[in-house]
Amino acid sequence: MKLTELFLESLGTLVVNKMRTGLATLGIIIGIGSVIALISLGQGTQQAIQSQIQSLGANLLTVSPGSARNGAVRGASGGGTTLTREDATAIAKDPQMTTIKNVSPEFSRRTQITTGGNNTNTQVIGVTPTYPEVHKIALASGSFISQRDVDSMTKVAVLGPRVVTDLFGEGANPIGQTIRMNGQTFTVIGETVSKGGSGFLNQDDIVYAPLTTVQKVLFGANYLTSIAIEAQDTQTMTQAQNEVGYFLLARHHLADPTLADFSILSQQDIINTVSATTGTFTALLSGIAAISLLVGGIGIMNIMLVTVTERTREIGLRKALGAKKRTIITQFLLEASILTGIGGIFGIGLGVLASYGISRIISLPFAISAPSILLAFGVSGVIGILFGWYPAKKASDLEPIEALRYE
Repeated sequence: MKLTELFLESLGTLVVNKMRTGLATLGIIIGIGSVIALISLGQGTQQAIQSQIQSLGANLLTVSPGSARNGAVRGASGGGTTLTREDATAIAKDPQMTTIKNVSPEFSRRTQITTGGNNTNTQVIGVTPTYPEVHKIALASGSFISQRDVDSMTKVAVLGPRVVTDLFGEGANPIGQTIRMNGQTFTVIGETVSKGGSGFLNQDDIVYAPLTTVQKVLFGANYLTSIAIEAQDTQTMTQAQNEVGYFLLARHHLADPTLADFSILSQQDIINTVSATTGTFTALLSGIAAISLLVGGIGIMNIMLVTVTERTREIGLRKALGAKKRTIITQFLLEASILTGIGGIFGIGLGVLASYGISRIISLPFAISAPSILLAFGVSGVIGILFGWYPAKKASDLEPIEALRYE
């Protein structure tokens, strides 16, 4: 019997039992759809995070305090008090720093901000005039922090658009308005252009104020939480990282680099770390979703076993008329493969639609990779063969006489 005839016969058998065929493919559809949707959302999340990090500046280095060993324990990066404004000034003015373009000393902390009857808890960053150049931010209105504001410890602030909305309402003009932070009144002098983001990467949910004002007036600190450094270009990032590292080691009188009381991260370091983390979670969730593929395969095997039982007399008659075992196995494998193939096609469609809808709802980039679709479809085919083999083998092993006597 030709393969084409077997295929048409298998297809006709499945069409006759529409309800059974639909239920058998449901598990495959859900499994394939779930895997594709989760992989897509994971890739979209990675793209969104990478875009947010890159928007801060592709050639940005961040120096954080608190990585020195204290006994046998290494302190958390960013949790120390070992960086000062003098360190930042020395880096900016040292003539040997040939790869450094701009230096931005910063002090950040979350605090409650109020105005009138509204309030919000957000991040306050003490900055200098170099901050917009280093972090690639622009003003929608007003002006940014000036050097005179830093020298005079002026109580002025620049707000991100999310803060403006939380405190003054959608579309409000905050320029000239006043806000209160830690009992101190600040006058709003500017609003930044929206850069988007969420969580700790939300560049719209930030209040900027003069560095000296934030350090001494708001929080009583004499150290920095970070120093942002803009390298000349992306090609000199590694050289700039080394120059700054050895320079700070010398300033802090540390001969052994393993005892450094600071850490330096590039944007690519952060992207790699975040990508590895999101990739792990995506693989984990995809693995969980793949369990439904296994369940779907078992469902198909059960359906095929029921089919073998129902068609025992037919199988016996065909074998009595000379049908070979290979023909019987091929037919039942084709039926199982058609079931998983149909389930794979509908599952791919479901996964693409689900990932598109969810990405629009939660404002993520829509990302579908061809390898994930091909992998999902290939897996569905393999499941058809694996879980269809046992029923097919069982059908082919039936003795013609016993099969014809089966009631």
